[in-house]
Amino acid sequence: MTRRLLLSASIALACCSAFAQSHYPDKPIKLVVPYAPGGSADIAARLISDAWAKALGGTLYIENKAGAGGNLGVDFVAKSEPDGYTLGLQTVSLAINPGLTPKMPYDTLKDLAPIGMVATSQHVLVVNNNFPAKNVADLVAMAKAKPAQLNYGSAGGGSTLHMSAELFKAVAGVSILHIPYRGGGPALIDTISGQVDMSFPVLAAAAPHIQAGKLRPLGVTGSKRSPLMPNVPTIAESGVPKYAFETWFMVFAPAKTPQAVIDKLNASLRKTLDTPAVKERMAKDGFDALPSTVAEAKGRLEQELPMWTQLIKERGITAE
Repeated sequence: MTRRLLLSASIALACCSAFAQSHYPDKPIKLVVPYAPGGSADIAARLISDAWAKALGGTLYIENKAGAGGNLGVDFVAKSEPDGYTLGLQTVSLAINPGLTPKMPYDTLKDLAPIGMVATSQHVLVVNNNFPAKNVADLVAMAKAKPAQLNYGSAGGGSTLHMSAELFKAVAGVSILHIPYRGGGPALIDTISGQVDMSFPVLAAAAPHIQAGKLRPLGVTGSKRSPLMPNVPTIAESGVPKYAFETWFMVFAPAKTPQAVIDKLNASLRKTLDTPAVKERMAKDGFDALPSTVAEAKGRLEQELPMWTQLIKERGITAE
C-alpha cells in the first residue's frame, strides 16, 4: 500500500510539473539586469524585452539589481526558484568575474543555466586629438619606446573597458598604465581633454564624440568593422593581428530550471533576435544580434571562463 501511494504521488507530481511547463508562462517573468539603468546590459535588455515577451506569449519586466561588479544581481538569479520566472541578462563579465573575485557567491557553471546569447557590441580605441599616434601601429611603437609612460582610462577595475585594454596590452606586448575611473563617462571626458592618452569605450558611447571631432578613433575591437563606423579599421587589421574583443550578452536561468522551459525560452529568444525590426533597433545602438542554441551559449561560457581567469592571473589584474 505504501509503495502504491508513493508511486501515485510521484505520478501526480510529474503530471503537475508537465502541466505547469506546458502552460508556461502563466505569470510575469522577471529579467534581472545586474547593473544600474542606462548601461549597455540594461539597454540590451530593453531592446528585446517587449518582442521577447510577445514571442513567449506572456509578460516580462526588467529589474535592475546593481552591485559587486554584477555579482549581486547574478547571485540573486542563481538562488531564485528554478521555475523560469526569474532570469538574468549579463555581459562577458559572467566569464570575467570569477577570475577577479576570490570568493564568488555562486558557481558560474554549476548554479546557472545558459538560455542563449543575445548580442555582441564592440569597443573602440580612441585618443585625444593632440595624441601623436595616427594609427594602432604608431601607438604600439610609441608604447614600446616608452614603457609605462602612456596611460589609458577605464570605467574601473574589472570593467569591460579595463579588460579590453588589458587584452590589448597582452597581445601587443606593451606596457600602458591603467587609470581607473568611476564609470566610462568620466574616463571618456578625460580622454577628450587629454588628462589620459586613450581609452576603450563602448562604440555607441564614443560615436557622438567621434562624429563631433572631439576624439580620434584608431580601431574597433571586434573581429570585423562596425556598421556604425565603417571607415574605422579593426585593431587587428591596423597593427595587432591577433587581437579581438567584443562584449557579449547572455540570458540565463537558475540551475535545475526544467529543460522544457529552457528550450521554450531559447526558441522564443532566437525568434525575437531574428526579427528584422529588433535587429535594426539593436544595430542603431551598436549591437549585433546573436541568436544561438543553448549549447552554443554554454560552450562560449565554458571556453571563455578559463581564458579570462588565466589572463587575470598572469597580469595580476584586480577589481580594485
